[in-house]
Order: sequence, then C-alpha cells, then structure tokens
Amino acid sequence: MKSRLLLVALISVLSTFSHAQNTAPNPIPNTIFAGADGKFETAPDTALIQFNISAQAESAKDAYDQASTQAENTRQVLRANGIDPKTAQVGFFAVNPQYDWKNPKHRVIGYQVTTTVSLKLKDFSKIGAVTQQLADASVGESQSLSYTLDSTEDAKSKAVADAYRRVRASAQALAAASGRTLGELSYASVDTFENVRVFAPVRGRAAPMAMSGVAPTEEFSPQDVTVTAHVNAMFVLK
Repeated sequence: MKSRLLLVALISVLSTFSHAQNTAPNPIPNTIFAGADGKFETAPDTALIQFNISAQAESAKDAYDQASTQAENTRQVLRANGIDPKTAQVGFFAVNPQYDWKNPKHRVIGYQVTTTVSLKLKDFSKIGAVTQQLADASVGESQSLSYTLDSTEDAKSKAVADAYRRVRASAQALAAASGRTLGELSYASVDTFENVRVFAPVRGRAAPMAMSGVAPTEEFSPQDVTVTAHVNAMFVLK
C-alpha cells in the first residue's frame, strides 16, 4: 500500500499589533497557512482641532453665562474665517459644583460649566488663524490638533492588498521550496488599523498657536496617515 504524503506548512508572521495575531485554523492536509502585514501611507485630508469651553463662577447661572459668551466668541471666530459654526460639533456639556474640601461640611463654593468642541478643517491654511483667534478670545482651556483621513475605506483596501501580496509571496516561496505549486485561496481573515498623529494639547488657558501671524505649523507638512492591515490566508497546494 502506497504511503500518502501529507504536507502541512505553517508560516507565522507576527504583526506589530498584538491583537492582529490570529491563531491558525486546524491543520488541513495539502494546504499552506500564512500571515503577513501590509500598509498604505498617504497625506491626510482633514485637520481636527479640539478644545474645551470652560467657565467657573460662584453661581451656576453666572458660570453658564460665561460659557455662553465663550461659545458665542467661538462662533464669531469661525464666521470670521469663513467657517459655518454648524460644522463644529459639541461632545458633551456638564455643570459641576465646586466644593471647599478644607471645610468639613464640603461647602459648595462655585460651579463649573464645561463642554468640548471638535472642528474639522479641509483647508489647512486656516489652522493658524483659527487657533490664534480662539486663544485671543479667551476660549477654551486647551487646544489639540490632529490630522486624519475623512474616509479611510480606500486606504484600508490598499493596505489589505499590500498585505495579501506579501502573504501570497511567502506562501509561494515555501510551496516552491517543497516542490509543490501554490493553488487557489481557500480561507482568509483581515484586520486593519489606522495610525492618527495627534499633537499634544496645550494645558491651562489656551495659549496662542500662532505668534506674530505665523503659526508653529507654518510651512511644515502634516505627517502622513498610515493604515496597516494584517492578512491571514490559507492556500491549497497542487
């Protein structure tokens, strides 16, 4: 009785992201299971400015009125730069009592009103003016700037395609080394990840991000957005 040749090969390429590591399915005769990472880098098309509106006063009404004034100043800054205030999004709104913790009865000594605002800009040339004017208007306790893609679907597809090319090349190399031919794809799994560059926020009262009319980001290019993908694939051996 002729012996049957069973060839099961396993290639494990560890992803830089621990959660991208997938366990191989149960070994199947005459198949190769491989895993590989791929990536796609592209320039961002969206700048995200985030800041807080925060006010504190002895009464909740006074704190609310101060926050309302800051919100109106924000709307004026946006309009002055040709930006519709409706494009800015509010994350949350909170009114919190402030206590005198040195007092055994923890007496309320004031109230703080806080809300967060996020603004997406397609025109990067407006970043310096907007952040500068918000600071000049005493709006916000912090500002942060990050760059991203408005839609990552195309970038994810290209990262997946790159990962698949790599995983197939690895499987082909092993198949050729064993004297076999790589056949059709019989199984695959995909994970994708986006790396967004975030600039650290300015703590305390929002400091101007532009001095003498020149923003700190002037003439610099925003860092590319990197989308990575991990593909696991099983191929039939001929």
